[in-house]
Amino acid sequence: MNIANKNFRTFYRRGYGLIMITLLSFNVSFGAVIDKDSLSLSIKADHKDWVYKLGEKPEFTVTVLHNGKKSEKVKVKYQIGPEKMDALKSDSVLLGNKGNFVLKGYTMDNPGFLRYNITAEMNGKTVKSTATAAFSPEMIKPTIELPEDFKLFWQNSIKQLSSIPIDPKVEFIQESSTEKVNVYRINIQNIHRSRVYGILCVPKLAGKYPVVLNVPGAGIRGYKGDISLAEKGVITLQIGIHGIPVDMDAQVYQNLSNGGLYQYASTNLDEKENYYYKRVYLGCVRALDFLASLPEYDGKNMAVYGGSQGGALSIVTAALDSRVNFLGAYYPALCDLTGYLHHRAGGWPHLFSKDNLAFNNKKDKLETSKYYDVVNFAKQLTVPGFYTWGFNDETCPPTSMYAAYNAIPSPKELVIYKEAGHRSLPEQNEKMSAWLLSKLKQ
Repeated sequence: MNIANKNFRTFYRRGYGLIMITLLSFNVSFGAVIDKDSLSLSIKADHKDWVYKLGEKPEFTVTVLHNGKKSEKVKVKYQIGPEKMDALKSDSVLLGNKGNFVLKGYTMDNPGFLRYNITAEMNGKTVKSTATAAFSPEMIKPTIELPEDFKLFWQNSIKQLSSIPIDPKVEFIQESSTEKVNVYRINIQNIHRSRVYGILCVPKLAGKYPVVLNVPGAGIRGYKGDISLAEKGVITLQIGIHGIPVDMDAQVYQNLSNGGLYQYASTNLDEKENYYYKRVYLGCVRALDFLASLPEYDGKNMAVYGGSQGGALSIVTAALDSRVNFLGAYYPALCDLTGYLHHRAGGWPHLFSKDNLAFNNKKDKLETSKYYDVVNFAKQLTVPGFYTWGFNDETCPPTSMYAAYNAIPSPKELVIYKEAGHRSLPEQNEKMSAWLLSKLKQ
């Protein structure tokens, strides 16, 4: 079961920044009783915040409960390996009469994360729980290079956008409007004769209001607008990024996801001027142009927020447009894409992971990635930001997110929900809204 600490230290001296334990399972439980023959599993760390210094050896106590009681003779499986890399170790253990066992003796020499994913099997049931120890995450450095002409490239791109009329099309949606908010479907002109589509929500009470741009996570789907935030006295605009209406039948989006927009995040990666995200990034700036043109805008308070791809777009938009005063980002994607080339995980969409390396590890594609990596936009930020994510995120690895966060020079606040994976919890959403409103209405 045990791997000598010497082996782990040698492994990290080779440059690997993160160890994880990964298991395949089907039914997930975090301690809740599921039925009369319930099986649950918990992992408890000796540090409440799961944060350790380099060289410290965390202890995680794993407990298996059968019908709410500690269970003996339960088979527990685990694999050990670096995040998004091949497993180094696969093993299992049969619990003794205490109903638990302790994983200890592992540490890291380089900043990163040690992940414990444990699977228990009993009576045909399989349950899983996860914990992740952070080792000096504030010391994680990005691997992506900053091009000398990065600022010039984006200045010229925005100049290209500014020469194109906004040409707004606005249509009132009676059935979506509420007692406090009018809702509209809008579309505006972007580069390459494309359009940005979204849902605008404006408070009904006459007056001047702050504006908030809500940028989307990855995927192809429809949107209904950020009505709840608008009801708190803020103009909101929720946009899509694909140049298509955001209120079509769900099957249309599914067809596009499986067809023309399949793996859109790698489209034209070999062409810096025509990479898929150039139109997307500029589309976010164009959305701000539209918001700034509204007569109800108070002329001074503007924010942008989103999660995953939307977290990335929040950072990018705030870096590109000085009209933004505040930004909020949940678990941002597109961070430190080249991490894989340095023996550690890179951010979604994992362009240089093992599965994509042969296709994307080309000079022109690597060059393009430098101009779109969120790390290089994070370095340009000048406004306050609120950031939040979990240590158990395997879509946007925490190593990649910290690489961007640690590069931010402007005021920043990070709230960690250590158990969270790639999702936002209700409490996170409440904190994000409260933070944005406190800044916009101060």
